[in-house]
Amino acid sequence: MSAAFRKAAKARQRPHRERAQPAARTKLGLLEKKKDYRLRARDYHKKQNALRALQKKALDKNPDEFYFKMIRSEVKDGVHVIKQPKDEITPEQMKLMRTQDIKYVEMKRVAEAKKIERLKAELHLLDAAGSAAGQHLFFVDTEREVQEFDLAAHLDTVPELVDRVYNRPTIATLQREAVKGPTDPAHLKKLAQQRKNQYDLLRQRIEREKAMFVISQKIQTRKDLLDKTHKVKVKKETTTGPAIYKFKFQRKR
Repeated sequence: MSAAFRKAAKARQRPHRERAQPAARTKLGLLEKKKDYRLRARDYHKKQNALRALQKKALDKNPDEFYFKMIRSEVKDGVHVIKQPKDEITPEQMKLMRTQDIKYVEMKRVAEAKKIERLKAELHLLDAAGSAAGQHLFFVDTEREVQEFDLAAHLDTVPELVDRVYNRPTIATLQREAVKGPTDPAHLKKLAQQRKNQYDLLRQRIEREKAMFVISQKIQTRKDLLDKTHKVKVKKETTTGPAIYKFKFQRKR
């Protein structure tokens, strides 16, 4: 009850307002308030305590003391930085690591190659974008036959199917059997888009398989360089192939 009474009494109090900087002292900036003084005093005492701790540490220091950070750290741009330890790896261990890397890359490359073969078996690369245009040559005897040559009649099909490179039935087949599969333009457009997506996926997988092959060659080259045999660099490394070295011939016992 008393707490509620004090709270109600404070509600009727006049708000406490600290005076501002007098007009004659305006050039000195804002007048420091109690909260500003507390922040400044706390920062000052914190710095003084740190200085006293450093002075005590310097007075108590043993000139013969040693700890490993003295040799495991260095100063760079005025900041102490811990030296990174070097990994101690023997040449045999390094060769084994390279071998494991090659095996992993080869495993992924073989898996990618199998996926490529499956996609090729499904698509047959008949109307792939960028594929070489096929040529179909017809031989005639006279110039008149060349002028009067009718491609649809020669292929025994309707003119609408002449441009097809696959699934081009003859007129007899069309008369004997009904047209199978979708015929409406919307469905055909959808199928064409799906086929294009499949070809794009195939192209990406082929590029990925080639990149993995190059990576495995580069790893094998780095593994061979661990050998102490004298070697001469013949060709520098590129994005599409590893560097080529010529090793000195050594007769094996």
